[in-house]
Amino acid sequence: MMSHAAYVLSSYAVAVATVVGLVLWVVGDGRARQRELKALEAAGIRRRSAEATGGEST
Repeated sequence: MMSHAAYVLSSYAVAVATVVGLVLWVVGDGRARQRELKALEAAGIRRRSAEATGGEST
């Protein structure tokens, strides 16, 4: 087992680093999209879904 321990531990380390990297990427991208939406709304650009009233869409 000791001969394979380095391989197993490095595989786990790569998997953990990949998952952490993906989580950070998704969180960072979500924050960037929220900033973009706030900038667009501040410029007066609204979402089409915000115009629909009473649950009806045209």
